[in-house]
Amino acid sequence: MKTSAQTRTRYTGPIAEAGVHPHSLVEQGFASDEALAAVLDRYPAELFDINLYDYDDEGQVSLRTGARGKLDGAELLAAIQQGRLWVNLRSVETGWPELWAAAMAEFGKVQAAYPGLRAVRNAGQLILSSPKARVPYHFDPAGVVLFHLRGRKRIFVYPGDEAHLAEIDMEKVVSRQTTEELPYVRAFEADARVIDLEPGQALTWPIYAPHRVENLDRFCVSLSMDFQTWPSRFRNGALFANAVLRSRGGRPRMTDRMATPELAARWAASLALKRAGMLKSRLATFERDFEPEVGVEDGAGALRA
Repeated sequence: MKTSAQTRTRYTGPIAEAGVHPHSLVEQGFASDEALAAVLDRYPAELFDINLYDYDDEGQVSLRTGARGKLDGAELLAAIQQGRLWVNLRSVETGWPELWAAAMAEFGKVQAAYPGLRAVRNAGQLILSSPKARVPYHFDPAGVVLFHLRGRKRIFVYPGDEAHLAEIDMEKVVSRQTTEELPYVRAFEADARVIDLEPGQALTWPIYAPHRVENLDRFCVSLSMDFQTWPSRFRNGALFANAVLRSRGGRPRMTDRMATPELAARWAASLALKRAGMLKSRLATFERDFEPEVGVEDGAGALRA
């Protein structure tokens, strides 16, 4: 991929392009079957996101969501390893504090590699995904360090400009009117940087850069650590404020055209708008239509009462 495409992004920040860094979480034992089964046994059910993605011939995605179900940790792990599931365990900082402490130490090393990078908030999700699972084209409204612990992943990273990431779509994601999946066309592949990630490697990319992920025929475990900087918080607040204005018939200025003082003012306004409940999340109403099951197609069985 050409350098000019790699750096086409709204918030360049200190991370100008995708980069790979070493980490020690694998050798600390966090990715073994025993450790994963134990944490699945005790992880709060409300912090599970269980997804199944289907794709048409043009790469467009449809999403099914599942419930935690009644499997014990070892059975749930087996269903993920045999199926086509993508399981996110949210809030690792509270759900698995030992892993989180170790990951934060590793994050400090990554952050030190980018002079000027100052995270003001961190959060994490542990991702357990089936050998043939794929995550569609999407973006995260935060910086990300993807600590890979097990299996092999292929990550496709794209420019974060208007052509690849329309600001109106950013507004919908930040205001939780839709999930993080984005409109996708196959022509984007000409602009992708492709990275194969091995256990013990961590991947960074520019904040807001769209990306998609393919597992390379192995069960995969990764810790995705989100982080916010003040510039990203300001822009996210401005995007939320713009979403509220747009929902009421307004035509707000694009955040790309705003200098820092205006972005900061929109962020401050967004705090008040959220407190007032001016734009309700639509994600809580997603209907769950399966639960994990060992030995069935895709690892997705019928919901049980």
